[in-house]
Amino acid sequence: MLTSGVLLAELAAAGFPHWRTPLQPAVAARLREGVHGQLATWNDLLLKLPRIETGRPVLDEPVVRVAAAAGDSRIGAALCEQLLELSPWRKGPFHLCGVDIDSEWRSDLKWSRVAPTISPLEGRLVLDVGCGNGYYGLRMRGQGADFVLGIDPTLLYLVQFRALQCYIREPAVQVLPLRLSDLPLQSAFDTAFSMGVLYHQRDPLQHLQELHTVLRPGGELVLETLILPGDEVRASTPPGRYARMRNVWLLPTLPRLVGWLRESGFSDPRVADLSITSTDEQRPTDWMRFESLQQALDPENPDLTVEGWPRPRRAVLVSRAIA
Repeated sequence: MLTSGVLLAELAAAGFPHWRTPLQPAVAARLREGVHGQLATWNDLLLKLPRIETGRPVLDEPVVRVAAAAGDSRIGAALCEQLLELSPWRKGPFHLCGVDIDSEWRSDLKWSRVAPTISPLEGRLVLDVGCGNGYYGLRMRGQGADFVLGIDPTLLYLVQFRALQCYIREPAVQVLPLRLSDLPLQSAFDTAFSMGVLYHQRDPLQHLQELHTVLRPGGELVLETLILPGDEVRASTPPGRYARMRNVWLLPTLPRLVGWLRESGFSDPRVADLSITSTDEQRPTDWMRFESLQQALDPENPDLTVEGWPRPRRAVLVSRAIA
């Protein structure tokens, strides 16, 4: 069941009972009755997922996977049908008891670029902002993080994570339906990830300052976001949509992004990766049947979006919180 009591009880059982009281009001508000018309349906689906004994999950390979202790094709078919009801699946891939979830994003490709560039996660307390269905959090746990808290206000992603956890059963990764601004935890985390979030913020500096607040002094920020090409210090707001995405508020050049990090209390920002998003990495699948990157690019000039802006390109910057 998706209730604040259940989610916070599991957080407490994972070793964080002191977070229960400060987080309860925001979690309860996100899950109150009537806040989302599908919530009752999703709760019912979670309750009806087939009960399957599983082996040890594999979290340190591109496909996050877990196998059934004993194969049964009928159970796999039923599970596939129910998981498809939770579409669209944006992040993945997963292999769940014989079911391959081929998500829109090949998130493993991004993780393969990010993971080698950051400090080792062994023994760290990690925050994943805009975590989606928890794919990256599970990969972080696979790299030795002590505990990963993922936050994302989109309830469908929380439901997907809960469905995954019915079989993966990894208590050291938890997801809560929160925004970063809902999180009253100061100097709590050793590493914070914000991937694919900054350009959806009306005030990017506020987002970076909030990330600074939740990191311990010297903690590491891993920031991945869209950027504009060019060496000048500027940022622009696309009128209407960008690559058919709503709520893209401000796209900076790389120098402007570095400046924002310094202004927000981060030291020594370094560029860990630059990449142009490909249609191999983001594409429609049976698990996400809507328009994807291909439909967002100008068919005559794929270096531009359909709105005439530069094609999506992403930067990963790593920096440290100054005390």
